[in-house]
Amino acid sequence: MYKLYGHLGSPYSIKMRSLMRYRQIPFEFKSRKTDWEYAHQQVKVKVIPILEYPDGRFQNDSTVLIDNLEQCHPQRSVIPELEADAFLALLIEDMADEWLTKSMYAYRWAHPAHTQWTGKLIAFDQLFGDDLSLPSIEQFGAEFSRRQVTRNALVGCTQDNMPLIQHIGDQVLDIMERHVVDHPFLFGTRPSIADFGIYGQISQFIIDLAAIEPSQQRAPYTMRWLQHMDDLSGCEGQWRQPTEAYPAAVEALLALIGEQYLPFLLANEAAIVSGADSVEISVSGFNYRQTPFKYQVKCLQQLCQAYRNLSDSARVELQPLLHKHNCLEALQG
Repeated sequence: MYKLYGHLGSPYSIKMRSLMRYRQIPFEFKSRKTDWEYAHQQVKVKVIPILEYPDGRFQNDSTVLIDNLEQCHPQRSVIPELEADAFLALLIEDMADEWLTKSMYAYRWAHPAHTQWTGKLIAFDQLFGDDLSLPSIEQFGAEFSRRQVTRNALVGCTQDNMPLIQHIGDQVLDIMERHVVDHPFLFGTRPSIADFGIYGQISQFIIDLAAIEPSQQRAPYTMRWLQHMDDLSGCEGQWRQPTEAYPAAVEALLALIGEQYLPFLLANEAAIVSGADSVEISVSGFNYRQTPFKYQVKCLQQLCQAYRNLSDSARVELQPLLHKHNCLEALQG
């Protein structure tokens, strides 16, 4: 039996919980603070979710976990059958994990009027069944909120960056709102890694006070889509066929990636190489600045490697689409 260590306030935990439910892989969700403190001792990088395998191994990083599960459990795959679609799904998932997440983090920790409330909710989740009492909730919640708020500048959630960060979230909500009324998922009638990536981040928009009302007003059907994504264990569907055009949402997400996310990854890589202490870009009419992240250099390298690993026919098929949305040059390395 697998054990997934995480909590309800972690977008990556919820992403993995939903994915494993859809894939009908038996697991236990271990969401108490004492659970994931134990799991932290088993991994080098102490971040959740952490998956304990039936053989006793521990692993984290949701994208790595998804790949590992694909190798162990071929049924109900979340990787599209068409090679080109599989690459696009990976690209969209990476954008959600590393770029859309800034909107999630800002909604949660960059709005002072709401951060204490969010901290208490997360404290309630993590103490549930252990040391649950009003004093412990309020104390742990206050400490957790203070710690997370201090990370705002590190992840780019500053007041100067807020116009772009808000724009990212609004764009994705607008794209998905136009999409979900006609299509359940991005690459057919079954969910892909891209759907789960987007779901993980915006799943938090229905619990954080700063996000609830604007998100509900802007994208009510997308907010309902989140409820369906929570448990797709009974979902049956088919992948997009080669004769079917890509949904407009896929192209819109690629446009966002080409205009914002890939330029950010390239600027981040250049900052790391040069030893600069900040990444600065101007995209979509907004200025953005943050501390460079080594992990996001790895993200760019992995995306470029995935593109190089494509068959010649898949690259030929994708090149016009990627060029159209300003993605090709960055991915060619």
